[in-house]
Amino acid sequence: MAEKSAYMYALGAVFLWSSVATAFKFSLVHLTPTQLLVIASGVSLLVLGALLGWQGKIILFRSLPKKYILAMLFLGAVNPFAYYLVLFQAYALLPAQEAQALNYTWALTLAYLSAFILKQKLHPRQIVAGIICYTGVLVIATQGDVLGLSFGNLAGVGLALASTFLWAFYWIYSTKWGLDPLVGLFLNFSSGFALVLCWAWAKGALVVMPWQGVLGAVYVGVFEMGVAFFLWLQAMQKTTQTATIANLIFLSPFLSLVFIGMVLKEAILPSTLVGLGLIVMGLLFQKAKKGV
Repeated sequence: MAEKSAYMYALGAVFLWSSVATAFKFSLVHLTPTQLLVIASGVSLLVLGALLGWQGKIILFRSLPKKYILAMLFLGAVNPFAYYLVLFQAYALLPAQEAQALNYTWALTLAYLSAFILKQKLHPRQIVAGIICYTGVLVIATQGDVLGLSFGNLAGVGLALASTFLWAFYWIYSTKWGLDPLVGLFLNFSSGFALVLCWAWAKGALVVMPWQGVLGAVYVGVFEMGVAFFLWLQAMQKTTQTATIANLIFLSPFLSLVFIGMVLKEAILPSTLVGLGLIVMGLLFQKAKKGV
């Protein structure tokens, strides 16, 4: 029964994560990246606070050492502030199908950055996986014109890949403190939201916004930054087959293309399918057992 429950939680998270690329792009038709972030991060802070209260975890703050709190508040400058600003700007410049596919290389970036920051040994399998993944990135970025190196939007591609470094950096430094993930995220979003508000004020973004964009931003804040993460944590805690559950995440980019095609009416390019296939193949190859 517990395993079935874990699958339901995991599939719920995958479904929600699959919809957010569409929500990002829809919202950015009506809002700037800064406006999207200020609403989404504020809503997410409320959702995370509600989840902490529901699970009775607010009491955990009493026993937190000051240095842990300061570290998590500092990391709020990375996530949500810098990470989502860069990611939303990438979505503003690129078709949703390209931005979401490129963003899935974060798992590979995490392995490479861990090797550099934590001085971990880089296995040859990870190097081969990198070649496969970034070949996929090249196919997507050039929309299939690999030999001609004709990039559709080089700035957008650069921002999408930069977001993967910010996300990987955030996870490397946040997990080393060993805090409850919801507690850590709440602290991140507390300081991150304050930074976003200051940034939005400086950019003159705190104005009346179209209701369509606000609605999309609320969806992003509730589900991308809040509920989906909670569902995934629940799945990981309940399962006895972590690897099997974790592999469900690879359904997300392909399901995301379905939403992008149906809701945004983007014509899914063959180059996106080929490139995304290579990225997923590389990530799966990286996850496979060593020594094959």
